[in-house]
Amino acid sequence: MDRVMRGVFAALTLVVAGAGTAAADDAALDSITLTDGRTIAAPILKETSEALWLDLGHDVLRIPRDRIESIVRADFDDADADGADAGALYRVSAGLAERTPQDLARRFGEAVIKVSTPSGLGSGFIIHPDGYAITNAHVIQGETRIRCTVYQQGELDFRRRQLEDIEIIAVNNHLDLALLKITHPEGEAFPYVYVQGAEDLASGQEVFAIGAPLGLERTLSQGVVATTQRNFEGMTYIQTTTQINPGNSGGPLFNYRGEVIGVTNMKIPFGEGLGFAIPARYMRDFIRNREAFAYDKDNPNSGHIYNPAPERVEFDEPSILRDGSSGS
Repeated sequence: MDRVMRGVFAALTLVVAGAGTAAADDAALDSITLTDGRTIAAPILKETSEALWLDLGHDVLRIPRDRIESIVRADFDDADADGADAGALYRVSAGLAERTPQDLARRFGEAVIKVSTPSGLGSGFIIHPDGYAITNAHVIQGETRIRCTVYQQGELDFRRRQLEDIEIIAVNNHLDLALLKITHPEGEAFPYVYVQGAEDLASGQEVFAIGAPLGLERTLSQGVVATTQRNFEGMTYIQTTTQINPGNSGGPLFNYRGEVIGVTNMKIPFGEGLGFAIPARYMRDFIRNREAFAYDKDNPNSGHIYNPAPERVEFDEPSILRDGSSGS
């Protein structure tokens, strides 16, 4: 038995010894089966292509990938997160473990939406089960007719649903942020994301974005934080190598704990790997002070008003097409 397996065996002994005290939390534990048949039940703290790290409570165990036969991941549930600010429109996480972008996209992907207007489209994300959502102000600039596409993953199928009962709650053009309220036709709760509560960013940190670049829905792109303090016109932005394109605007930038750390909003034209996101601290301040930026729908400068087309009353062949060739 080599050194790695001896360490794993010792960890297994300790995990089994403490199993009685942790039995109530088994549903929140990941299950890792090793190549020799042994199984470890513990939260995964971090993963890379070479190894993963497990939280044993008293210690952290590193296991090389080539020693792992299979991984059964714990189901996400709201016990992993805290409602935080009572009455707030957003939720913050409470010690979520790092996971892969694939796992996080599976957990939070349904909370990412496509925002469409007559003049274009962008992305957004739901921050509250009642349907409050964030996007960029420039995505809805000058528009009052807004549609949001939500995505629902069922047990057997995937559904795309377009919702049209959208209310603009607040807009801050300087921050380039807008708060929307989506009404569910059946009154159901929406899936939502968690917002980073206290800024914890570093250059080189791995991040990923989900959005609809060029209308390509539910696109995930990965990168790193290039710098946390890029100055543009008196504001600091997160610069990232994550691919950001038209249509990504208003979408979330996630860390590997599944927290939204920023709102993607621009890139350098003709530049690759030069994307930018509005830090979550600006978004939290905008949401808390939303009354100061409340949208006035009666203001004639608030956006274009589209009158609905008249309903069709005759359904036979239009007279302009009656050239006698049909025998009528």
